Amino acid sequence: MTKSLNELSIIEAASALRAKEFSVRDLWDACANAAKERNPELNAFLELFEADDAAIESAQKRIDSGHAPLLCGIPLAMKDNILIEGKIASAASKMLANYRATYDATVTKKLKEEGALFVGRTNMDEFAMGSSTEHSAYGPAKNPLDTSRVPGGSSGGSSAAVAANLALAALGTDTGGSIRQPAAHTGLVGMKPTYGAVSRSGLIALGSSLDQAGPLTKSVADAKLLYDVMKGSDPLDATTITSDTYTKKEAGATLRIGVPRHLLAEGIDEDVAAQFESTLAALEAEGHTLIDVSLPTSGYALPVYYVIMPAEASANLARFDGVRYGLAERGGTLLEDYVKSRTSGFGTETIRRILLGTFVLSSGYIDAYYRKADQARGVLRAEYDAAFESCDVIAFPTTPSPAFKFGDKSDPVSMYLEDIFTVTANLTGMPAISVPMGNVERDGVSLPTGIHFTAPLGADDLLFRIGALVTGETL
Repeated sequence: MTKSLNELSIIEAASALRAKEFSVRDLWDACANAAKERNPELNAFLELFEADDAAIESAQKRIDSGHAPLLCGIPLAMKDNILIEGKIASAASKMLANYRATYDATVTKKLKEEGALFVGRTNMDEFAMGSSTEHSAYGPAKNPLDTSRVPGGSSGGSSAAVAANLALAALGTDTGGSIRQPAAHTGLVGMKPTYGAVSRSGLIALGSSLDQAGPLTKSVADAKLLYDVMKGSDPLDATTITSDTYTKKEAGATLRIGVPRHLLAEGIDEDVAAQFESTLAALEAEGHTLIDVSLPTSGYALPVYYVIMPAEASANLARFDGVRYGLAERGGTLLEDYVKSRTSGFGTETIRRILLGTFVLSSGYIDAYYRKADQARGVLRAEYDAAFESCDVIAFPTTPSPAFKFGDKSDPVSMYLEDIFTVTANLTGMPAISVPMGNVERDGVSLPTGIHFTAPLGADDLLFRIGALVTGETL
């Protein structure tokens, strides 16, 4: 069956554009029209951009010249916490409802240089705090596979946009699984790079030692393409790394896949666990080796994360005080200005995490909580390093269950457990990817699941290799 233009992958569309099967304008119109039609139902985009005629014409000329990069003329979606000069970047918060970016994020600049086009800015959990996009100040995004269910979060608008074919691919940000978890819930590929491999300049910060921008795509090849464009050191971000920062990880013709079965004994839906085992068995049948690995401290990764992340969030969000920029509510005193602005500007989940972060950093508690969590983070990294001496990648299910219905995880702790398999990659800085591993049924609806691989620091390309083995792609 012939695909509609907006259903193509980046690689497919790039090839067809060069074969003159259609024009850049045709491709833009297909995505823009689909977005206008379905976005009222899905709320995937907070804003749809008007066609940039000059950019479309420029992309077409570059393609016609025969010297255009593959991303030239490709319509992408951008998460609402990534700056695009001249566009609002609200991080789905009332606090920044009218903030208009005065410069491009480094990743935005790199994509523009390639000739990519932007369909709009996507919905998200406020300041990237959440796993369902239910915490957006502008209403939740919906899963296009079943609109009674969440699309994941915090990059849920990006995942919904790509899964519904409103854009060919999207950018998200990942602080504890916010690219990989929505990818699993919508049947996409989602990748978190090694910390520092992609610049954070121009990203609205949540956790500065955790955040990374990355791709949400329809294929592993598309994810690799976007990653290769975005990666690289940046003078605007002192935490970025160079290609030789980490020792190159060499892997053989067949891969050694570590499986920490002691962490998989409970808490995972039976059919999700069965899909995971089936996917591993298929890899083993192709000649790859399964190896049991031990990661004893990983059982504590979630509480460690929910000490460190709120601590960093409370520091990063202190700048939104009603004085410098953002929402400004006025009271009778300066203190009332602060209180009224922050109370009106932030949602419930954001306030919860600011309070938690302020508590763990406070005098008398910083030693008991934050510094202990930071020490545990070092232990986690050492355990993974030790495990990687016997294996090339480590596998988990991306999430314990498929996409859940709205309201099913109203208890904050149950929501936080969504991130149980993904947070460790952010705590350690290691790269990780989620790729589709088959569907399970809920209430008569077939829902996707994802398999998650973590690789050593700097071994991002190894993730594309293992991901392509699962999806059957040739890179």
